[in-house]
Amino acid sequence: MSAITFELKEEFIPLIQLLKYTGVAESGADASDMVISGMVYNNGKPETRKRYKVRKGDVISIGDQLIQIS
Repeated sequence: MSAITFELKEEFIPLIQLLKYTGVAESGADASDMVISGMVYNNGKPETRKRYKVRKGDVISIGDQLIQIS
């Protein structure tokens, strides 16, 4: 499993933006499709809210990709 550490400079980032910024998704539409289809997990639980506010300490996983928020 590969891991990315994303340094959050604001209070939160919407989930689909995070997926775009980290390069996990090629576009907002791709990111949205990933979330809706149940491919995205937040702290080990399925996350289907596209606008979920990702905050420091969250761990997002998609397949073999892990995004740690710091």
